[in-house]
Amino acid sequence: MQPLRILSVNVANPRTVRWKGKAVSTGIFKQPVAGRRMLRRLNLDGDRQADLSVHGGPEKAVYGYPSEHYELWWQELAMDLGWGAFGENLTLAGATENTVSVGDRYRIGRAVVMVTQPRVPCFKLAIKFGRDDIIKHFLESGRSGFYFSVVEEGELGEGDEMELVEQEEGSLSIAEVNHLYLLDKKDGELMERAVRLQALPANWRAHFAERLHDMGR
Repeated sequence: MQPLRILSVNVANPRTVRWKGKAVSTGIFKQPVAGRRMLRRLNLDGDRQADLSVHGGPEKAVYGYPSEHYELWWQELAMDLGWGAFGENLTLAGATENTVSVGDRYRIGRAVVMVTQPRVPCFKLAIKFGRDDIIKHFLESGRSGFYFSVVEEGELGEGDEMELVEQEEGSLSIAEVNHLYLLDKKDGELMERAVRLQALPANWRAHFAERLHDMGR
């Protein structure tokens, strides 16, 4: 089994682009960078989010995306995609939605991060790929990637391994959260577990609690 590690560290400052006749500021155009970067509570050095009302914050400080998905995207989109194409800060090897769970804590370089939630893309993913259908395709694929909060600040870089240091008891994998949230899977037992997950952000837990109420549970 290959070690979990960083294949690429990707950053960007916001830029203004034209989309459907409007000027839009976005930080989704990430590019790989060499050397080591300081990971802080809200982002990596050299990286900024454009719209803090929906991006960034302590529970979405850094975005990881599995490198294993790229071959499928290359085939499905017939596009030449480099690391960082999905706006991820960390392109990862060996860490996928099926193997990573909410609340998992990893030591990467000198930093410690915690998995918090899947990514639900906004229209800026469509800007990045120049096609509106990418959002629906991305959601239905289940290849969401996942966000981390920063437990301990520290430097990290390409090639650093991810060491699992702690897990939340009774957690759900990112794939299971995707099934509940994105695919509308009506599984009361999984939803009850999701509501109890302290590492899952409050708005996600509230959503699942409302769903449970609607199901009469």
